[in-house]
Amino acid sequence: MTWFETSRTSEAVVTADRADVWAALVDPSAIAEMTPLVERIEADGDHWRWQLQNVPGLGVSIAPAFTVRLETDEPDRIAFVHDPPEGERERAGVEGIYLLSEVEQGTRLKIDLTVRVDLPLPRLTKPAVTTSMQGVLASMGKGFSSALLRRLGAEQLDV
Repeated sequence: MTWFETSRTSEAVVTADRADVWAALVDPSAIAEMTPLVERIEADGDHWRWQLQNVPGLGVSIAPAFTVRLETDEPDRIAFVHDPPEGERERAGVEGIYLLSEVEQGTRLKIDLTVRVDLPLPRLTKPAVTTSMQGVLASMGKGFSSALLRRLGAEQLDV
């Protein structure tokens, strides 16, 4: 087994009130509905257990599950840290942060994510696996962005 990792950062201005953006980002049901490949999110306080659908790539198809702990500083920052239950080993993890700030047109939203997954592939496949992971993450991000904008009745402005 080998750990593979990729990161993605995006930033945009959303023509919606920061409180509305915040509410969508701290609602596990909303996040599950808006995020492609997410089957469900089960929340237990500040711990969210994500279950993804099968994610194909390079001849290996996995349905990762992972647990994150949310750390919030309303209304500016939502961080999530991989935090599996005591004694449980998860083969996937996500860590990241949402930063929200008010701007004249609405809300500036910056998202920074790092995804890690343990796959039954040799280390020499790292460049191909990382490229595949980046493609999946970009596609998920695009779908999430579109769904968030629809949910908020907002538009995205270039930064």
